[in-house]
Amino acid sequence: MCSSFEPHDDFVAPEHPVERSLLGGEPRYRKSEVARLAGVELSRAERLWQAMGFAHVSDESVVFTDLDVTALRTVVQLVSAEVIPPELETAVARSLAQTMSRLAEWQMGIFRSVLGESFSDDMATTARFADAILPVMEHLQNYVWRRHLSAVAVRELNEHDTRPEEPTLVVGFADIVGYTRLIRDYSELELAGLIDAFEELVTGVIAENHGRIVKTVGDEVLFVADTVREAGEIALSLNERVAAESLLPPLRIGLAKGRVLARFGDVYGSTVNIASRLTTLARPASVLVDRECAREMHEVAGFALTGLGPNKVPGFRGLEAWALRRAR
Repeated sequence: MCSSFEPHDDFVAPEHPVERSLLGGEPRYRKSEVARLAGVELSRAERLWQAMGFAHVSDESVVFTDLDVTALRTVVQLVSAEVIPPELETAVARSLAQTMSRLAEWQMGIFRSVLGESFSDDMATTARFADAILPVMEHLQNYVWRRHLSAVAVRELNEHDTRPEEPTLVVGFADIVGYTRLIRDYSELELAGLIDAFEELVTGVIAENHGRIVKTVGDEVLFVADTVREAGEIALSLNERVAAESLLPPLRIGLAKGRVLARFGDVYGSTVNIASRLTTLARPASVLVDRECAREMHEVAGFALTGLGPNKVPGFRGLEAWALRRAR
């Protein structure tokens, strides 16, 4: 469906060449017409558009294309075929939108950096650039998506039993120390360089050790691993690699093992909260783990643990922590 704009009645100007290029078709439908052609009630269509983060459109605005009709029909077909349960229809739309919105913001940044002043001053050039680069981006996105889908499928199929809705995982948080001060002291260019270096480093280390990034939020990354050995290696390697980088400040890292609710690519539950709390307790360039991680890590060669006892943490009574380091 079409991308989001400011919530005013015009929504999309049909004569705008850049928007026409990006939308992939001529705006020709009102929202009621899209719903009718897709065979759904208007209220359902509006609920899906809102879940996808799109702005409100007036009843008379002619802003939708054939692609909007096709997309709405596809959602309906997936629900009818029970690929998507009806009660999860809007949740699926919302999850997809959150991923795509972030990707779109990044890609528009590429447009700006490549085109410079022409991005806003020369609409015809911007439109031609969009026509040329979009098919390439779509091909790359499809490739990366299929590779990740294949990796997830193999991981699921290799499970001895059906993977439970609440799998047992090791959840980790890695947080940049002093990020608030950095925001104040760094220029936008310096801060962008730091974030890029941070994300590149953590992505490489986590992938090398068979972990998976759940999400990054500014100065923090949330990741999961199937075993404490993998999670511990990720955490220790992150601190070691950061220490070798003059650009990057130290990290605080927390690890916790337990059942999690895995939903639309994110993870929830007390295990996630414990890992987050341990991260806030950790000193710069250190790793703290919970009781479940510590119990298994005692048996892992190359790891050493130091018990720190219970800690007063809001929401957790006597949260115990162990400092993880490499064994000498």
